[in-house]
Order: sequence, then C-alpha cells, then structure tokens
Amino acid sequence: MNTGSDRGANEPAADESATEAAAETTAEAAEEAPHVSKAPAFIKASRGLHLSWQVGVFVVGLAVIGAGVAMLVLPGPGWVAIFAGLAIWATEFAWAHLVLRWTKRKVTEAAQAALDPKVRRRNIILTSVGLVIAGALIGFYLWKYGLVLPWNIKDQ
Repeated sequence: MNTGSDRGANEPAADESATEAAAETTAEAAEEAPHVSKAPAFIKASRGLHLSWQVGVFVVGLAVIGAGVAMLVLPGPGWVAIFAGLAIWATEFAWAHLVLRWTKRKVTEAAQAALDPKVRRRNIILTSVGLVIAGALIGFYLWKYGLVLPWNIKDQ
C-alpha cells in the first residue's frame, strides 16, 4: 500500500494530480462549451418554432428588464428584476449567458471587497458622518421652525 510518505512535501500524489487535471479540463470545457438552448426538444426540432420561441423569450426578458428599470425609481426590487430578466435571456442567448456570468463574478468580487475590514471601517465612518449631518440638519429645522411641516410654514 502506497501512503505517499516517500514523496516530498510539495509533490502531489498521482491520484491528486489526475483529479486536479480532470477538474481543470472540465472547467475549461464548461467555459468553452457552446451555449445550448433550453427550449424543449419538440420546439428545437422546427426552425420556425424555435425562432418563435426565441422571440418570445426575448420579449418576456425585455418586459422583465423594463419593469426592473422602472422599479429603480418606483417602489420595488429593481435590480432583482433586471437580473431575473437577464437570466431569462441567458436561457436562449449566449451573449446574455456571458453577461450574466460576468455580472455574477463582479457581484461576488464586490461582496468580498465589502467584507474587507478597511472598507467596512470606511463605510461605517461615512455612515456615521452622514447620520450626524442629517441629525444636525433636523435639529436646526426643529429649532428654527418647531414641529411644523414645510408646506405649512408662513413667511417669517
């Protein structure tokens, strides 16, 4: 039985290097694999039906993204809807799949950067300064006008 004790500390076992090589090959194949439509087989069988399916997916994705853009200024989860529309497009279009993958990577990087202690400290300081300024402005308003709504203030 080979326990691997005769190898150097940094030398991988044959099984480990084969596993790592297979994982790298699989990852590369997944990266370079052509995008495959998620449409049902009976739809992909007919060119016209498949084209109609793609147009339908595009329209639905566009509607969801349009609703998401509207929700950026209106109440609602705007970014969630935009990413959902992009995911809908990614089921049929390779370019949308690439954009969605790039977006996921950037969001993950931003989340990791937000966990950095220096960034967290800076964000806490900026939030605290903003709250102090807002409190000072509210205090000044209450001192100057009392508890009166802005549209009820008479010329003074």
